[in-house]
Amino acid sequence: MQKGNDAQETLDPSDWTTTLALAHRMVDEAGCHLRDVRDRPLWQAMPDAVRRSYDAPLPWDPASLAEIWKDLRANLMPYPMGNIHPRFFMWYMGAGTFTGALGEFLAAVEGSNLGGGNNAAPLMDAQVTGWMRQMMGFPESASGTLVDGGSKANIIGLTVARNVMAGVDVREEGVAAIPQPLRFYASDQVHSCHQKAVELLGLGNRALVRVQSDDACRMDLSALAMAIANDRAAGAKPACVIATAGTTNTGAIDDLPRIRDLCRREGLWFHVDGCIGALVTIAPRHRYLVAGIESADSLALDLHKWLHAPFEAGLALVRDRAQHLASFAVHPEYLEEKPRGIAAAEYLYNYGLQTSRGFRALKIWMLLKEHGSTKFGRLIDQNIEQALYFTDLVGAEPSLTLMAPTALNIVCFRYDPGGLDEADLRILNNEIMLRLQEAGIAALSDTTVKGRHCLRMAICNHRTRREDLDLTARELVRIGDECGADISHDAL
Repeated sequence: MQKGNDAQETLDPSDWTTTLALAHRMVDEAGCHLRDVRDRPLWQAMPDAVRRSYDAPLPWDPASLAEIWKDLRANLMPYPMGNIHPRFFMWYMGAGTFTGALGEFLAAVEGSNLGGGNNAAPLMDAQVTGWMRQMMGFPESASGTLVDGGSKANIIGLTVARNVMAGVDVREEGVAAIPQPLRFYASDQVHSCHQKAVELLGLGNRALVRVQSDDACRMDLSALAMAIANDRAAGAKPACVIATAGTTNTGAIDDLPRIRDLCRREGLWFHVDGCIGALVTIAPRHRYLVAGIESADSLALDLHKWLHAPFEAGLALVRDRAQHLASFAVHPEYLEEKPRGIAAAEYLYNYGLQTSRGFRALKIWMLLKEHGSTKFGRLIDQNIEQALYFTDLVGAEPSLTLMAPTALNIVCFRYDPGGLDEADLRILNNEIMLRLQEAGIAALSDTTVKGRHCLRMAICNHRTRREDLDLTARELVRIGDECGADISHDAL
């Protein structure tokens, strides 16, 4: 018999009463953090002392939860990226919600691994996937899988496309057995994740044919048809067209119905990257913008954008469930399905890359139950109309110039007082952008459209009001006037 101290340890609190009291306080203060977001700067630089706190060595000894919360309140909460703030227009991110945060907490407490199993969490996952399938107009026979974001969702869809179009059993024989080089076509405005996708699929960057875009930054369909014909003549196999429903640069939406028809004529897979604009399908006043998306063979969405689910939440939909399963399903002996018990259910990992999967569905389920899809559609309309309103502000200000058509909720423009070359305009507009951020007023990003540098405003926030747009326009003109008087490289 073992002698001595044989006490068994656990990670549960030793004092549940004290821990729960502090947890209630943390929830209260977190709620106030969201409630009072307008009263704080959007962003602020971290003092050196805060930065140094992240150089602390590995903790060997325990600290109290109260001490840990004190540390977080001092060194984390005051220094966010800023995307929950109503004037965060920098990158295309959702603004989150308190209910979504509670969903994350409850999912962690519930603790299920969503690889599969006969319990409630996978059923909710399938329910949420079904709701999204319905929202997108996909048939009930289609399949889907929740993933961490749009990049993964696009990889899922393009993997199925490669396997269906390869002409060989790629899973068994590998990409080296593909008899003809495959070609995937996308606009020159396509998101960079697609380059990573074709590289990960073993096809190489050359397999992604960037088709020139037109003056509205949409894929030029004449150029697409020519590229397909040229590749066929050269011995390559056109396999897939990646249409974009909302480009990252400008929000441009490719002509989905015509691309669908071309794919049907040419026998190509029709994939839609809808990570920015797919959810416009539920927006009453603007759903016409993405007509045809329901015909895609595969579709990628980001649910942490216009559904405002906390990071991370993406979704891949595939029209043909059998093709989807054929690309990912495996049946190892240690995960054999049983007629009864915990393993008596379909394994969700057969629809994607992860065997271990977080319970992403709960926060989405709670948000849709709380607000209903109709309200989310109205909020999408609201953001699009706010972008059009800001476009009008740009048009009314002599020193601001619109740099691309406003197709959705992204406005590309720049401050241009006249008389400056492209290099100096880049310097000036970057300075305006950085001063707006550093003052905690508003966050814009910059990009290059058709060879010209500009500022970029992406409005994807349920907290944004027109007064935020008015303030941003006034401040960027004020800052531009201040620093534009002397645009020498030394001055800035």
